[in-house]
Amino acid sequence: MNKNLLHIRNLSIGYGSKIVAGDLSAIVPSGELICLLGSNGTGKSTLMRSICGFQPVLGGLIVIDNREVHQLNEKELSKQIAVVLTDRVVVPNANVQELVGYGRSPYTGMLGRLNAADKIIVARAMEQCGIAHKKDSLLTSLSDGERQKAFIAKALAQDTPLIILDEPTAFLDLPARVEIMQLLRDIANTSGKSILMSTHDLDLALQLSDRFWLLQNGGPLITGSPEDLLLKNAFQKMFQHKGIVFDNKTGLFKVMHAQHSQVAVKGHGFEYVLLRRALSRKGIKVIRANSDDCNRVEVNKDAQKPFSLYIGDQCIQSEDSVEVFVNRVLAAKSLLEVQSESCVLSE
Repeated sequence: MNKNLLHIRNLSIGYGSKIVAGDLSAIVPSGELICLLGSNGTGKSTLMRSICGFQPVLGGLIVIDNREVHQLNEKELSKQIAVVLTDRVVVPNANVQELVGYGRSPYTGMLGRLNAADKIIVARAMEQCGIAHKKDSLLTSLSDGERQKAFIAKALAQDTPLIILDEPTAFLDLPARVEIMQLLRDIANTSGKSILMSTHDLDLALQLSDRFWLLQNGGPLITGSPEDLLLKNAFQKMFQHKGIVFDNKTGLFKVMHAQHSQVAVKGHGFEYVLLRRALSRKGIKVIRANSDDCNRVEVNKDAQKPFSLYIGDQCIQSEDSVEVFVNRVLAAKSLLEVQSESCVLSE
C-alpha cells in the first residue's frame, strides 16, 4: 500500500465568507496520478489554490506530511508542493535551463547559485521531461507543448513529494495533450511523486490516471479509481446534461441528436458504426433491419462498395463513401416513406 502523502478532511473552500464547496475529504497516496474533474464554476481552481496555501480555507484541514498546510512557511511549503499554473507565465530572456534551475530555489542560498548537485538535478529533470535538447533555447521560442514540458521540468527539479498542475493541457493540441499526460503518468510511475492535476480531458484521464477526484457543485468530492467510479455510474450522474450522455462502455460522451425519421439497417462492424453516426447527425435513427424489411440499408464490409440502399427489395444505389451515401438516403427519404407504406399494404 502506498503512503498517504496528503489528507483533506471536511474542507470548506471559497472567498471571504462565501463557501464555494464544502464537505470535501480525500487522500493523495504517494506515486499516483490523480485527476480533478468538475464542471466550470464548481471550485476546482479554488481547491487547487487552497491546497497550495495560496488562499485560506474556510473550514476543515489540509494535512501534508503530518502537518497542516497553513502552519508551513513559504520555504517549508515549497519543499512539499511544486505548482504549475494554467496562466502563461512570462520569464523575460530566460532559457530552458535557467527556468528549470529556478526550481532549485528552495535549496539554494541567498544568491541563488546552483552547486554541482543542483546542476545534476536540473539536467536530470530536463532529460526526464524530454526537453534537454532545448536547454539553451529561449522560452519565447518554444512551442506550447515544449514550454509546458519546461515548466514541468522546473517542478520536477524542485524535488517535492507532490506536484500540482492546474489544467496543464488547456492550451495544447491533441498530440501535445497526449504527450504531456503520458509524461505525468511516467513521472508518477518512476519517481514515486504524487501528481494532482485538474483537467477537462476525461478520455485521457480515464486511460492514464490512478484516481479521480470529482467535484460537484457545492461538494462533496467523489473519489476513487476510474474503474470503480465507472462501476458506480459516477460520471453519468455528474456530467449528464440535456442532450449529452456519458457512455460507460466507451468512456466517451454521446451527443443525443434530435431524430425525426428512421431507417432500417442490416450489417455490423466499423462501417456500420460510421454510417449510424453519420445518419444520427442528420436526424435519422438507425434501427436493426428485420428479414422482411423490403426498404432497408445494407452494410457489407467486405464489398467494394459496402453501403447499399434497397427499395422494394431492389438495390437502387451502392456507394463506398459514407458522405455520398447519406446524401442519397436523405434524397430518397420521402420515397422510402411511401414505399414503406406500400410494402406494409402488400403483406
